[in-house]
Amino acid sequence: MEINKLYADNDMVRVGCHDCEGCSSCCTGMDDTVLLDPYDVYRLCKGLNKRFEQLLIEQKVDMHTDGGLILPHLKMREDDTCAFLENGRCSIHAIRPGICRLFPLGRQYSEDTVRYFLLEDACPAQNKTKMKVGKWLDQENLKQYEDFLVAWHNLTKKLREELSEQTDETYQKQVCTLFLQLFFMRPYGDDFFADFYERKNLLG
Repeated sequence: MEINKLYADNDMVRVGCHDCEGCSSCCTGMDDTVLLDPYDVYRLCKGLNKRFEQLLIEQKVDMHTDGGLILPHLKMREDDTCAFLENGRCSIHAIRPGICRLFPLGRQYSEDTVRYFLLEDACPAQNKTKMKVGKWLDQENLKQYEDFLVAWHNLTKKLREELSEQTDETYQKQVCTLFLQLFFMRPYGDDFFADFYERKNLLG
């Protein structure tokens, strides 16, 4: 995919879709692509007052293998719509995952920064308006959140590389189990970011 331009938080980009006006095309046919990071899971669990295991049991979230790691994603129903879509609207809009907040933007990572790019023609809305990237993301403590995203990206990249070099299946399973327990299964405290970095340090 060719990226024509990268945007930072204060840059203007044409993404304003007039509150979707009843459109829910980006909530359909996403398969397993709406990946959830630990902050997404923390926000969902806190907002819905449920443990991660409950979201799995209720089939709101599912798991898949990605580069050797087992990661969660939003689950699609049999009709290919998001499990959280109700009457054509997102029922978790205030606590929606980061990938949902992004669309129709994508992320590009460097070692210590994250920048954004526009997914041309991904959103069918007409006459989009320009908005600041930061406002579009609708994310409190954006800098802290972006630092977390970079740390999470670097961690998962490193683990994928390590797992790809391993032939010991027992070791691979141990790493995956610890990874799931640390970052998804074990509930977070009120200070998510401090809790996350403490857990990250356990993996080196």
